[in-house]
Amino acid sequence: MYIGVDCGTQSTKVVVVDVEQGIILGEASRPHRLDEGENGRREQAPAEWLAALKGAFFSALARAGASASQVRGIGVSGQQHGMVALDADGAPVYPAKLWCDTETSAQNGQLVARLGGEQGCLEKLGLVLQTGYTASKIAWLRDHQPDAYRRIDSVLLPHDYLNFWLTGERVTEAGDASGTGYFDTRTRRWQLDVFSHIAPELDPERALPRLLDAHEPAGVVRTLVARELGLSNDVVVSSGGGDNMLGAIGTGNITPGLVTLSLGTSGTVCAYSPAPIICDNAMVANFCSSTGGWLPLICTMNVTSATTRIRELFGLDLDAFSEQVANAPVGAEGITVLPFFNGERVPMLPEASADFLGMNSRNTTQANMCRSVVEGATFGLRYGLELLGDLTAGASQIRLIGGGANSPVWRQMVADITGTEVICPEITDAAALGAAIQAAWCDQRSQGVTLETLCKRLVHLDALSHAEPDPGRVAVYQDVYERYIGALKQRHAHL
Repeated sequence: MYIGVDCGTQSTKVVVVDVEQGIILGEASRPHRLDEGENGRREQAPAEWLAALKGAFFSALARAGASASQVRGIGVSGQQHGMVALDADGAPVYPAKLWCDTETSAQNGQLVARLGGEQGCLEKLGLVLQTGYTASKIAWLRDHQPDAYRRIDSVLLPHDYLNFWLTGERVTEAGDASGTGYFDTRTRRWQLDVFSHIAPELDPERALPRLLDAHEPAGVVRTLVARELGLSNDVVVSSGGGDNMLGAIGTGNITPGLVTLSLGTSGTVCAYSPAPIICDNAMVANFCSSTGGWLPLICTMNVTSATTRIRELFGLDLDAFSEQVANAPVGAEGITVLPFFNGERVPMLPEASADFLGMNSRNTTQANMCRSVVEGATFGLRYGLELLGDLTAGASQIRLIGGGANSPVWRQMVADITGTEVICPEITDAAALGAAIQAAWCDQRSQGVTLETLCKRLVHLDALSHAEPDPGRVAVYQDVYERYIGALKQRHAHL
């Protein structure tokens, strides 16, 4: 029996997996509080992650009818890019700044310039620094919280921090490290020269966690935590990874030919590659996978975070919101939404705000406004899908995950907007499942068990979620998408 943990922006989820039977025995989640402030500040207290992990862990085991003593391994997925700066005692010196924090855009611009612009970043890192990556967060802390900065002993990512709590080891792996902004994604090594630009006072040999291969364990659960959770003393904790990397494992996207698209708080589009890609577009992130390969991806910052704002504005529950979306025609009678409530990463607009365009006295209805924000979020993902070029152009299937994937209306919309078959795994919170699969791989690899075997055994597709693109709607959406692109370029002429 293996445990998968996914520490996301809104909650921590836990799944209990029986690998031999190939089934999910139980799952549970607990929410987090997001602290938002002026200038795009978005932070969380790491202590909330620990409390949520413990609560979800015990609840998932109870639903599984299982005992913690049966657990053989744990895998952890975490929201990428978050900065967890610790002092010498392992305590956070400042709240974790999250992937969606845009307060550090000025520091990011300065770092990009210092590294020689986009071309310099590509040469040094294999990707271009983005607001939201860990690098600018450390630089921001240095500029604005010098007392906290001086106390830094090590800098971890959210999944690293949970692994540290579980094992006492300060380690990471290439997938999650790819999004720090001081890691060479082609050679899978820390870029120490870049780190010295960001934090010249810190010793990178001490501050940066030790790098693991994807199949290596982070360690075993330390005695104090094992006693608290009821685990045996030899439970293995796998290397873990970022939520996008573990989500790819949880959808079986570990070989070329598939696309994983996430309709979560943010949105991601990714596809496996056996080699690093060479891309001259700053918005494509040449990340490593958490399987030993690469996972080029794009990330948009406004998906269910945008649709939730409109849903709550109208006081609708999820069913009522979906009904309103379904009741409006394709294209929402001319309303176009640029849903950049949190700024945006793809396209690169960290200081952008949301726009509702084309509204008039006839089309300004609740149904059209609900549909238009869902369409706008989905158009942003198509925009990113096209940036990945040949890697995704011939994809036979999109595997859809995240909270939005639970909506039949949204699934059909993705199929129609992309012109591609869509299907969901039975577990749409795929990152937690991917973490459990990785834990089993790490534990059983020495016995000849492969990751491919585990994915075939545990990644089950939900036939009822299948959506084929409708040719008529595909044609209409082509025109509506071009309207979206026109609005985007009109509002942001530099694109």
